[in-house]
Amino acid sequence: MATVKIKFRSSSANAGEGTIYYQVIHNRVARQIKTGYRITRSEWDNCLEVPPFSGPERTAYLSALKMKVAEDKARLERVIASLEQRDAPYTSDDVVTAYQKPTEEQATFLTFMRSEITRMKSLGKQGIADAYHTTLNSFVRFREGTDLSPEAIDDGLISAYEARLKEEGVCRNTSSFYMRNLRAVYNRAVSKGLTPQRDPFREVYTGIDKTVKRAVPLSVIKRIKALDLSLSPLEELARDMFLFSFYTRGMSFVDMAYLRKKNVQNGILSYRRRKTGQLLSIRWEQCMAEIAAKYDTEGTPYLLPIITKDGDTRRQYRNASHLVNKKLKLIAERLKLPVPLTMYVARHAWASIARSKNIPLSVISEGMGHDNENTTRIYLASLDTATVDKANRLILKALE
Repeated sequence: MATVKIKFRSSSANAGEGTIYYQVIHNRVARQIKTGYRITRSEWDNCLEVPPFSGPERTAYLSALKMKVAEDKARLERVIASLEQRDAPYTSDDVVTAYQKPTEEQATFLTFMRSEITRMKSLGKQGIADAYHTTLNSFVRFREGTDLSPEAIDDGLISAYEARLKEEGVCRNTSSFYMRNLRAVYNRAVSKGLTPQRDPFREVYTGIDKTVKRAVPLSVIKRIKALDLSLSPLEELARDMFLFSFYTRGMSFVDMAYLRKKNVQNGILSYRRRKTGQLLSIRWEQCMAEIAAKYDTEGTPYLLPIITKDGDTRRQYRNASHLVNKKLKLIAERLKLPVPLTMYVARHAWASIARSKNIPLSVISEGMGHDNENTTRIYLASLDTATVDKANRLILKALE
């Protein structure tokens, strides 16, 4: 009878993440199944482990991954049991082929998309999983809960879905967001052999429209800073989070949420962008310290009052993001601003104001952690953080 072993292949880099793979052995012939599940050496001791020093987010990832690996192994064992019952010779290759063949559960598109969401989570790609989940909810509403085979996804259906979104007043960029996510899942279904490629998205819009300018001038930042919101503590919190983002070169709200007190050392705030993994270092200025000190975060490892307790940190971040943006809109109404105020405006404002101060585009890109502008990135690699800190100080000084 064939056997299944869970194996770990370490990275060539000492501190890099290795990958988990499955080994199927039958009649002394071994075959491997790649998984794409990535862990570090410290998280493997002949089996997947959750080290006690893991943070809550990593612990959640490893726990979900352990469940996924257990499910995969159980499915492999069911495949082997099925082949054994046939009372006919089989090989390790037969086990691998049967395992990789889509199951009946995967043969419907909505169910397959749900499995892709689970897979993304197990790979630690929570952002993609969330995007797929949002898209799935929209598509399920369009389908009125009715599932369909992957082969039923054609250009007529997708065009009808786009038309429905337009009727509902969904903007083109949001519609395009849904289409791109559906297309990614559809292409995955094609690669798994669930349907031939029919290019059903060729007639719908999958680009990105230029959005209305989100930046506000320095004079507006000064007005926001000067507001007396002592009688509206939630608006005051929203304002402070907005300013903290602006002070820190347009740091995204998700990066702010997961900042830990230990990220500030020796007058430097260092963190990795969750979107790109890029390490950024920012001089810790007095205005930043004042906001951090203003709120009671004692008893938590986090720097700001966004994630305030153990548990589902991502849900806390999302709830806080919704609340802060809601209160920022009220602040915009107070100030009679021509554009809605959101956390994203702080990021745009920093870049816009930096440009108005004749700070080179390359320095601005470095300061904001951009890594998707190839021409700029080549030049940015040679910049040190002192140049960017000088640029940030110039902007903050203009507020005084």
